[in-house]
Amino acid sequence: MKLHELRPPKGSKRRPKRIGRGPGSGHGKTATKGHKGLLARSGGGKRPGFEGGQMPLVRRLPKFGFFNPFRTEYAIVNVKSLESFTGTEPITPQMLVDAGLVKRKALPIKILGHGEISKPVVVQAHKFSKSAAAKIQTAGGRVEVIGSV
Repeated sequence: MKLHELRPPKGSKRRPKRIGRGPGSGHGKTATKGHKGLLARSGGGKRPGFEGGQMPLVRRLPKFGFFNPFRTEYAIVNVKSLESFTGTEPITPQMLVDAGLVKRKALPIKILGHGEISKPVVVQAHKFSKSAAAKIQTAGGRVEVIGSV
C-alpha cells in the first residue's frame, strides 16, 4: 500500500446535510427547524443554565459571603525558608523571587513565623507577623519594613 492509496473505510464518511437549499433538496422551507418556537428563531436556543422554565439552580440557592474589592493579597514566605540564604547582605524581595520562594512578584511580601531560624539575617519585606519578627530578632537579625501597601 502506498500513501496515495490510503482511503477511509467504506461508509465512514457521510456528505454533510445541506439545509435551506430549496424544496428539491428535501431540506428546504423551514430548513429542518420545524415551525415557529424558540429553536426555529434566528439566534434561538436555550441559554446556559436554563432548566425548561423551572427556577434555575443558581436562583434556588441562597446568596452567601462577601467579596472585599480593596483586600490586599500578600505573597507569603515563612521564616524557615530564610534559613537557606547565606551571606551578610539583606534579603530583599528580589532575592526571594530569584530563589523561587515567591511566584507572583507583583504582590507585596509578608514574612510569617512558621519554622525556626538560627542565623542572624537582615530581612526586607512589606509586612511581618509578630512571631516572624520575634524569631528573626531572637536569632540576632533585623527586620526592615519597606514601602507602604
